Amino acid sequence: MANTPQARKRIRRNETRAAINGNRLSRIRTFVKKVESALAGGDKTEAAEALKAAQPELARGVARGVLHKNTVARKMSRLSKRVAAL
Repeated sequence: MANTPQARKRIRRNETRAAINGNRLSRIRTFVKKVESALAGGDKTEAAEALKAAQPELARGVARGVLHKNTVARKMSRLSKRVAAL
């Protein structure tokens, strides 16, 4: 168990940051799901708009340190490819 004041503060901070990062990740996943549902529906314009909205969210996830940049690059590439194929 944490015995020093610094360790106690660190635990408090980690819990807060975990909650914030979890919310960010959930928001990003929601945007990606919107793109995927539009792709499943076969609507190219809706999928393209959803992708346009999802790209800044994914980039923000990289900037905030929630996601790795290569992971986001891969996701954006694959989603873009699928939207273009419609």
